[in-house]
Amino acid sequence: MSSRTRTRKVKTAAGVHTVHIPRQRGRRGAQPFVVVVPERPSLTREALGFLGRGLWSVRQALAPTGFALLALGVTTLLHTIAWWSGLVLAPVAVAPAVWFAVVQRSRRARGSTLAWRTCLAVFATLAFAWAALAAGFGPWAGPLPLVWLLTWLIAQTAWLIVRHTR
Repeated sequence: MSSRTRTRKVKTAAGVHTVHIPRQRGRRGAQPFVVVVPERPSLTREALGFLGRGLWSVRQALAPTGFALLALGVTTLLHTIAWWSGLVLAPVAVAPAVWFAVVQRSRRARGSTLAWRTCLAVFATLAFAWAALAAGFGPWAGPLPLVWLLTWLIAQTAWLIVRHTR
């Protein structure tokens, strides 16, 4: 059978349609062109793409959510690998109080600045204490999921308010 009349089978992935353009006359050494036309994406893929593009466009506004999920994953991993890591993280929970005392002593503040510093120190102490307890006992033990949820909600709300007012 002549090579001009024999059909050539091109191997393609499942769900991909190909169009084969035969070899052109006068170009003996040229390879044939193969145009690959992918299958139309499914509705699920379209929905996930839409969701992903939407989340990417507001990624800075969702920074506390990313940090909260990262903290949840890291403390789960720390608890699984080494439960005693909670003992190592416990002294870190005191660091915001020390920061507040040092900053307040060196640069006295009043009014809204004092309120912001106090809220920041209390919130950071709560977050670090949660991380130490979650690493020690597991993030799903007792009231720790509720504390995580409330901390995330407060952080996300404050972040959106502060970003919006700037």
